[in-house]
Amino acid sequence: MRKSIRLLLASGVTTAALVATALPAQAAAVTLKAGHLDVVDVAYEDGDLEIGVHDEENDVEYATDEVKLVVKRQAKVTVPDNPAFAFLGRPGVAEVWILPEIQNSELIWPGIAAEEIEAGVFAADSLTLRLQSVAGPGQLAIYTEDAVGQPTILADSGDGVPDAITLAAGDHTHANWAFDRSGDYRVTVQATGTLAATGQSVTSAPATLRLVVKA
Repeated sequence: MRKSIRLLLASGVTTAALVATALPAQAAAVTLKAGHLDVVDVAYEDGDLEIGVHDEENDVEYATDEVKLVVKRQAKVTVPDNPAFAFLGRPGVAEVWILPEIQNSELIWPGIAAEEIEAGVFAADSLTLRLQSVAGPGQLAIYTEDAVGQPTILADSGDGVPDAITLAAGDHTHANWAFDRSGDYRVTVQATGTLAATGQSVTSAPATLRLVVKA
C-alpha cells in the first residue's frame, strides 16, 4: 500500500485526489421531532415484506436507517398514580417519556401501519410484528389505553423480548411509546406473515429505529 501511494504521488496525483478516491461519507439522517409518523410502516412488494418510516403529513417514506426520531423533553411526565401502570415505573413517582396514543402536535404521533398490505395476501389477513430488541439506557413499553384509562400492554422490553404484536392487513393503529430513561435507543423490529395462496412464511429483514430521548 505504501509503495502504491509513493508511485501515485510521484505521478503528480495530489493528496486531494487521493481523498476523492475514499468511500463517500454516509448521508446525515433526517431528524423528525413532531407530526404524524408511522414509525413502523409494513409493506409487501415483489415478494418481500419491508419495514420503513412514513411521514404521513408530508407523504414521504424513509428507510429506518435514514431517520432519527426525537422524543422531546415535553414528552416527560409522571407515571399515572395507578398500580396498572407499574410496568412504566413506580406509579405517581417515576418519570417517563411518552410519545402518546392521542395526538399532541408538539410531539411525534407514532403509528404502526399495515395499510399497504392488501386483503387476501396473507392468511387471515394477519401479520405479526415482533419487537426483537431494545438497545439503550432504559426500557421501551408500547401500550394502548381504553376509554377509562386502563392500559393494554402490546410490547414491553422491561420483561424481556421478543414481544409480538398482531397487525391486520390494511390496518393503521396508534399506541403509546414510553421510555423510562433519556438517551439514545436502537429499537429493532421484524414482520412475519403466512401467504394465503401457498402457506409460505415470509419474514422481513430486521429494521432498526434510532430514537433520541431528550433529558
